[in-house]
Parts: sequence; C-alpha cells; structure tokens
Amino acid sequence: MHMRLFTAIGVALAATMSLPALAADASGGADSPTLVGRAVLPADALAAGPPSGAAAFSGVVNGIPFPRPQQPVAGFSAVVAGRQPGEYLAMPDNGFGSKANSADFLIRAYHVRPDFKTARGGSGAVAVDTDPGEFVSFRDPNRKIGFPIVNEATSDRLLTGADIDPESLQRGANGDLWVGDEFGPWILHFDATGKLLDAPFATPGGLMSPSNPFLGGNPATQPNSRGYEAMAISPNGAFLYAALEGATVAEGMSTHRMVFEFNVRREAFTGRTWSYRTEQPGHFVADMWSIDRDRLVVIERDGGRGLLAAFRNVYEVDLTRVDPGGALVKSLAVDLAAIPDPHLISLPEIHPGDVGLGDPFRVTCESVEAVYPVSSTKLLIGCDNNLPNTGRNPTIADDTELIVVKVPGLRW
Repeated sequence: MHMRLFTAIGVALAATMSLPALAADASGGADSPTLVGRAVLPADALAAGPPSGAAAFSGVVNGIPFPRPQQPVAGFSAVVAGRQPGEYLAMPDNGFGSKANSADFLIRAYHVRPDFKTARGGSGAVAVDTDPGEFVSFRDPNRKIGFPIVNEATSDRLLTGADIDPESLQRGANGDLWVGDEFGPWILHFDATGKLLDAPFATPGGLMSPSNPFLGGNPATQPNSRGYEAMAISPNGAFLYAALEGATVAEGMSTHRMVFEFNVRREAFTGRTWSYRTEQPGHFVADMWSIDRDRLVVIERDGGRGLLAAFRNVYEVDLTRVDPGGALVKSLAVDLAAIPDPHLISLPEIHPGDVGLGDPFRVTCESVEAVYPVSSTKLLIGCDNNLPNTGRNPTIADDTELIVVKVPGLRW
C-alpha cells in the first residue's frame, strides 16, 4: 500500500499515530469538552485520475487553479473506520456542488491517516492513499442504477458527481457500504470495493429532488441538496437511520427533519420514522452516528463560514425519547463554535490571517459534515471544505480539517 503525505504550510510530514495513542492523550478539564487533536489536509491535495472542474470554475479561485490537473481529494462528508487502527475511510461528496458542474469528478472514498497534533506532539499532517486501486471507486458495472450515467458506455461505469451526490456513509456488518444520497434522495448499496449492488432505494412518500432523473417533469417534493446528509447504522448493523438535511417542499421553512429507518437485511424502509427539530428553520442536519442501541449523536449546523460560522452543535438524542410535540429530545454534547483549547493545539496558524484558532477553537468550515466516535468519550469531527470556498481564512480556499474533541459527558 502506498500513501501520499499531505501537509499544510509549516506542518511536518508524518503519519504514525495510532488510535490507541490518541485515546491515551487525555487533556483538558474533567467536565467540559476539550480539543485534543487536529489534523489538516491542504485544499490543493490531488489524487490520481483525469482533470476535473472544467465546468465548475475557470482560472484561479481563492488560490486554486481550475480546472484541476487530477482529481481533488476535496473535503469529507463522511468518515468511517479504516482497515487498521488510526486509519479512516473518508468520502467526499459529488465534487463542485451541483449536478451540472461535476461530471468530471469521480465518486470515491479515500483511506486517510491523520497524525493528529495533540498536547503531546504530532505533526498535524494527513496521509491519503491516492494510488489507483487503493481508494474505493464507486461504480455501476452491472447497470443497477436504472438511468443513464456519464460513463454509460464504459466497462467499469465509474460514477461521477453528475450521477449521484453521496453525503453519508456507513459500513454494514458484512463490510458492504451504504451511502446516503441527495440527488434522489436515495439510499445506495455498494460492496466493499465500491460496486453498486442494487437499484437506488427511493425515499418513502415519493420525495424527489429537482436532480432526481425519475422526476419526469413533475414538481420536486424535496429541495435540492436537502437529502440524506446524515445517516447512522445501529451497532448490530441491522438498521440504518437516514435523516433529511432540510425540510420537505411542502413543509417550507419548517424546523422538522424526518429520520427514516431502513432494514438492512430486508433492504427496505420499515415505515418507522422520527422527527428531529432544528433550532432554526435554516439549520441543517449534517451527520449522525449511533453510539448504542437507542442513542445517536447528531451534528446540527448553520450555513455560515469563517467567523460567520456561529451555530454548529453536536447533540445526543435517544430514539426512545420524544417531547410532547413528538420530536426527539436533544441534549447538547459540544458546541463546535466554541471548543475549549487550553493546550492551544490549534496554534500556530497555518496561513497568515487564519481565524477561529486558540482558546476557544471554532470550527469555521461552512459544511461540518462528519462525526465518528473514536472512543467512548472522544468524537472525530470532519469538514467538507466545499472546494474552493473560503472558511478558516477569508482570502484562500479552505483546507480540510479533522479534529478530535473529548466529550466527557458522552459515554456508552
């Protein structure tokens, strides 16, 4: 296996920290959330593959030349366990933000090894496996998807950002990969290598986005880019819990977000649903993870970036507890806009003019979209940098950040 090391300015190249070493690094107060690790992947990181971004941008945008000469690694919309301790499988979304501009972006998931900077050391670099055959390439060689794709006439039929918009990822008990998509919105089922195994599983109630190829001229019932941004799997691998990022068209500016249960063995929605209520109509359900049979952690965020990224909370919910209005009861686990950083792990700045560093530390990316428990009291949080948007720095494209937060109140 060959890994490529990516480092931001002033950060050494290394990727040696294992998960047990990270878990042993206890710092911060006993009762409050604390930043205990941070690693940064530069915005210009590339992987093997054809040029991309030709229809998205032209020239230099926030310091990034377009089109890109290869495939951008881009930001991560989902993170699951990798092949060994300290490694993760991280999945970007559809590329450049829309169906129209992402036909040359190949849908993949990359094995990454962050060497988290902690109070005890660490470079803060991220190693990414970028060699062909080592990352997961999502594809449809058996023509399961049911509609024409960009690479329709090829033998491997690699899926692109004009075919699907993958936003959430879970690994089944048998190693298969389950993807939550926004173009449908659909749940997609792949084997461990990225081969599509079934036709897309459509959302109950006929919910379809404007990007759904089966819309047939009918009005969309789910807004664009408001599909399955978040999806958890039960610890025994039996059920998926897929949450809509935003309200339905009929609900308008509602705070209601539907959560659907999907039976993995039967490969069907069960008809069981829950209601998650956001704090504001404009907030998004960005990701979630099951921490035991009934409890999940959920990221709820606003649409701000940089110093305007004001609301991004991680809540704990219990599927057996609802309020008098029928919505899941939420308990705040950590405020990602103000994470105590007593050991100043986030400093020094990587780029002159970086904001939100120091104590407290602020997650400044617009789309904080990945949560993964690395231990019973620590959460890995990942950013989709929406290349080439700004975020941490107001003048240059946002890097991809992975952080680890100790959350003492979160135990299972």
